[in-house]
Amino acid sequence: MDPTSSEADAKQLELARRQGEAYREALDHMAESVAHDGGMHPADEYLVAYAIEEAEGMYMWQDGKLAWHEPENENLHVEIAVCDASDGRFIPGLNVTATLIDPDGNEVGTHEHPLLWHPMIYHYGRNWEVPSDGEYTLKVHIEPPTFHRHDEINGCRFAKPVDTEFTGVKVERGQD
Repeated sequence: MDPTSSEADAKQLELARRQGEAYREALDHMAESVAHDGGMHPADEYLVAYAIEEAEGMYMWQDGKLAWHEPENENLHVEIAVCDASDGRFIPGLNVTATLIDPDGNEVGTHEHPLLWHPMIYHYGRNWEVPSDGEYTLKVHIEPPTFHRHDEINGCRFAKPVDTEFTGVKVERGQD
């Protein structure tokens, strides 16, 4: 990021980097201490991470109010974090789609992963129903965000779709 911008001076960019460092600390904790498996790598202007856990309950809107929903047939929770590669901050408002491919090379499905609020860390995610344990491939597709951007120098970013892939994703299903 260029600190000569009228929108983001060196102090402001340092504050953004510190936000990214705090998010990264939470992300590392999620991947290393909470999740069954996790990984991260750069993809164009993004840093994309995943975490695999057992399917979990969550509040969802139903009839105009929040209602708690336990997993039904789902036995896996896939979390995806998308961060700005330049400062590490989480990027909200994205359309994130994931495809899981089982150990035999069969596509399990493709689903949009909505933004999820979590007490510790924002992420995109959803519960899945997968047929077996094993090493999967996780393909992640990110559409360019439609949000407006400040800064004539630094703001022309995240303007094209991005695809990335994680192999060797260790899946241990929850209770069936």
